[in-house]
Amino acid sequence: MIRAGEGVYNQSRGAVQELLMLEFSLYGDFQKPRAKAPMSNHAYSIFSPIELTSAVVFASPHSGSDYDSAFLQQTVLDAQQIRSSEDAFVDQLFADVPRFGAPLLTAAKPRAFLDLNRATEELDPALIEGVARRGQNPRVASGLGVIPRVVANGRAIYRGKLAQEEANHRIETVWHPYHAALQGLMRKAQDRFGHSILIDCHSMPHEAVATMPTRGMPLPEVVLGDRFGASASGEVMERVEAAFAGAGLRVARNAPFAGAYITRTYGRPSRGQHAIQVEIDRSLYMEERSVRPNANFSAFRELLSQVAAEVAGIKLEPRAKPLAAE
Repeated sequence: MIRAGEGVYNQSRGAVQELLMLEFSLYGDFQKPRAKAPMSNHAYSIFSPIELTSAVVFASPHSGSDYDSAFLQQTVLDAQQIRSSEDAFVDQLFADVPRFGAPLLTAAKPRAFLDLNRATEELDPALIEGVARRGQNPRVASGLGVIPRVVANGRAIYRGKLAQEEANHRIETVWHPYHAALQGLMRKAQDRFGHSILIDCHSMPHEAVATMPTRGMPLPEVVLGDRFGASASGEVMERVEAAFAGAGLRVARNAPFAGAYITRTYGRPSRGQHAIQVEIDRSLYMEERSVRPNANFSAFRELLSQVAAEVAGIKLEPRAKPLAAE
């Protein structure tokens, strides 16, 4: 088992907990989504509405912040570096969605521990012992497989390799339970309303859009990804885009993020299953370097609450059933 120095572990563990406690004390009103008592376990939490009235499922797969002691003993990164690929506070930004009749699924474990937006087969041979090299996968090659090798800016998480048993254990105890929960929520919406819409909520570093060629246009603040029309119908995409744009946010589609495993897997428009990835510029609500909410956090959260209310209200016409063969 890989071990960072005990001093690094103690520093990281204490600093992570200190940061989280400070955030919770300053922004305690925004910690937990307003809903029924959550269904929670070590892999996820589900915040359900008092009454399910929406076919929309909101999910936040990268906002998990349960940095347990075993993981912090493995990493060589400090408390802030290990959180640099976390979509910090995204679960809090969308905390009100159960009030609008929709469920919210949030991850418990951090993205640096396991990436829920990757396939289980996306194992990195440069990190996991005994994994054979396969065809070229740019995500895996860059260290961003299902068990990430690096965080933001390519900083290595570990000093050496992980045992394949360790990777399999993380997948079995975190990846599979989360996706089973997401499948269940989508199926419930589909059964109740005849269609389902997944809003997969993420955040992006400001530099991700700051370096985009804009041809004189203002930088986007929100990027919606539907894999260029493959994971959601045009109607759903237009209505989600209108909700964000109507709140005064600048919206772009599919660049620089079009969606990854989750939108590809859960978006089947021909079956009435739609999935859209939402990426929000972190500078709108947090201090990226210190991983703390900024002065605009409360106001921005209220703005997104209005957006979520409009998105949760999306209703689609029943799909026409195919005629029986004569």
